Amino acid sequence: MVKISLPASNISPPISILKLVFIATGDIALPTFRHLIKHGPKPCLLITQPDKPVGRSQSSTVPPEIKTVAIANGIPVWQPEKIGKIADKLTDIVPEFIVVMAYGQIIGKAVRETAKKAIINLHASILPKYRGASCIQSAIANGDAETGITIMHVIRELDAGNIISAKTIAIGDDETAGELHDRLADLGPAALSEALEILSKNPEAGTAQNPDGVTYAPKLLREDGRLDFSESAEILERTIRAYHPWPGTFTEVSVKEKTKRLKIFPPVEIREHPLPARELLLHEGELLIGCGEKSLALSEVQPEGSKRMPAGAFANSL
Repeated sequence: MVKISLPASNISPPISILKLVFIATGDIALPTFRHLIKHGPKPCLLITQPDKPVGRSQSSTVPPEIKTVAIANGIPVWQPEKIGKIADKLTDIVPEFIVVMAYGQIIGKAVRETAKKAIINLHASILPKYRGASCIQSAIANGDAETGITIMHVIRELDAGNIISAKTIAIGDDETAGELHDRLADLGPAALSEALEILSKNPEAGTAQNPDGVTYAPKLLREDGRLDFSESAEILERTIRAYHPWPGTFTEVSVKEKTKRLKIFPPVEIREHPLPARELLLHEGELLIGCGEKSLALSEVQPEGSKRMPAGAFANSL
């Protein structure tokens, strides 16, 4: 028997020994990061956003939770104001793979080119649908039946790289964005493990996105939570779930001849009882608000200048 030894370059190394850099800030990345620490390949570096100033004086800061996890597990942490400025330092590390998830900055060419094999991103939608920051909210607000995690190559155009793998889950009928966020976070480890298996054999593996299916989900601002009660109760019910906890939803109502902002929290339920848009009515023990079609029964609200309270308690102040 003749024993043949192949050059090392032709043999895919076990995933557990790959040199991997993790770039993330949002909590959705935590299950995936913890999975890599426990099962490999353990990241050799975490890059995350700078600690966030808090309080009125902004004199104290709070670190991203993922930073705390990294330090507890002996993983170095870099927190550049602009990620492009550390491209040279990253080149010295020679990472084989760079994994990005909910980081919050655009990854420029200088950083992308530091990955020896591939730089990939975990995105919380089924691409090409909902490229951008508010992908989870958009899926609920639009009444989609399912969503998921897509892993694609990072290129110059936002969320437009070739797709390596994807995992889907159904969206619950009464699910909020916060609840869906947590379930999608738990989907990340399996999706990434599958992608790394594929890429360890062929770093360029991936399928082009269908340009005809591209939609965008831009970053949401607090003002985006203003509800338009000329819309139907069905649309508004989904919006209230989709925008909880961020940016939250609100409207203005008249309280003792004064106009006040009223925050509205899920759950809300659709009622057939018709009312003029934004009109409040205590009906059969429920506080209803009128919509373009039908009405919504409110459960919890927060009037301007007051604490969050049951809708019934607020009704007593009208």
